[in-house]
Amino acid sequence: MGHQDLRDEALYESARRDEWLSRQARVLGMPRRRFLARLAIGGASAALGATASFGSVTRFARSAFAQTSPLVVKPVPSNLFNNFGSNFEMRWESMTARGYVVPNELFFIRNHTRTPRVDTSTWRLRVEGSGVAKPLELTYDDILSLPDVSVRRYIECAGNGRSFFEAQYNMRAQGTQWKLGAVGAAEWTGVPLREILDRAGLKPTAVDVMPEGLDDLKVRRPMSVAKALEPDTLVVYAMNGHPLPPDHGFPVRILTPGWIGVASIKWVNRIEVSETALLSPWNTTSYVMVGPNYKKPEGSQALGPVLSLQNVKSALELTWPAELRAGRQTIRGRSWGPYAIVKVEYSLDRGISWQTARIRDAAAPRAWVRWEFPWDARPGDYGIRARATDAQGNVQPAGVPFNEQGYLYNAVVGHPVTVV
Repeated sequence: MGHQDLRDEALYESARRDEWLSRQARVLGMPRRRFLARLAIGGASAALGATASFGSVTRFARSAFAQTSPLVVKPVPSNLFNNFGSNFEMRWESMTARGYVVPNELFFIRNHTRTPRVDTSTWRLRVEGSGVAKPLELTYDDILSLPDVSVRRYIECAGNGRSFFEAQYNMRAQGTQWKLGAVGAAEWTGVPLREILDRAGLKPTAVDVMPEGLDDLKVRRPMSVAKALEPDTLVVYAMNGHPLPPDHGFPVRILTPGWIGVASIKWVNRIEVSETALLSPWNTTSYVMVGPNYKKPEGSQALGPVLSLQNVKSALELTWPAELRAGRQTIRGRSWGPYAIVKVEYSLDRGISWQTARIRDAAAPRAWVRWEFPWDARPGDYGIRARATDAQGNVQPAGVPFNEQGYLYNAVVGHPVTVV
């Protein structure tokens, strides 16, 4: 199967799982069928001891929080952010009437522990592993001297919208209880990852690329070589025309457009390239779908289907809840997804009828669009709904199945508004 095919995440996960199973069976000197039977009896983690549990990661994170230095660097005032400890959610009303990108000072923060402080005089980016012929070490100045590109793309936490599992279904999922502000679009400048992999002598037999961060947990997550070679998968060093801020990955981070935010690893100092499948806690015990509607892949170490691709969502540029004066209003919002947004609809009567909003930006994949509609608001209580449709025909649904870790909630949300 070629690299082009492996940009399809379902095919990629199936291929990498089959390759890993065959390799482990060979190591243990047993037929693949017998190895699968052993996994079924004892469980993958018990049989191989190859990955940390979600609980151990959480305990490590809590011990890191006990340190005395601040969890983040930039100011995070309560009028601009919802405070979740080491995570800070953008308040959507702060984007009212702003331009396309989220300013660096307003961009949401998603940290697994705390923001590390990195000295570029000693920092190095190492590219190594069985998948490269010439292991590479680059300084910060080396990175800055390489050919660069700039793209406008969004990054979104996989748990964005998690709080609505409880609000809509009375089922609270694990993790930070985001509303819809764990997302942001920026102009990212950096070096195409393929440029760096080429300089390291990427082998045709390489299958996985795994960046690793300098945070306390050394967050790391593999991607297919196909994803790594896409032109907008970048090693980023600038955000909205400024050096990458510490909270957003300084000195460099990975940008994997269209994929869940954890794949865009921050504070990267190492990239492992492998001829065999790579695993980490972030694609086995977390960032997987666990719940009654999700089946654990046969023979996989992952607790459920592994996440990568994001889905389509919408948000209104209003306070939560909002209070507006009666009369003519212009209601604005934004919609985004891995494919270009081609249509946005709104409802003022709790989803009974829908009208089309005016989209203000050219449709583009892995980005968002701004939209608006006029409203002659009369006194009363409303739940304004917005739903987007992308170029693949994906439409925001009325509901989504529950999963224990609260990922990929993209059902239509009624935004509470009181008109006085």
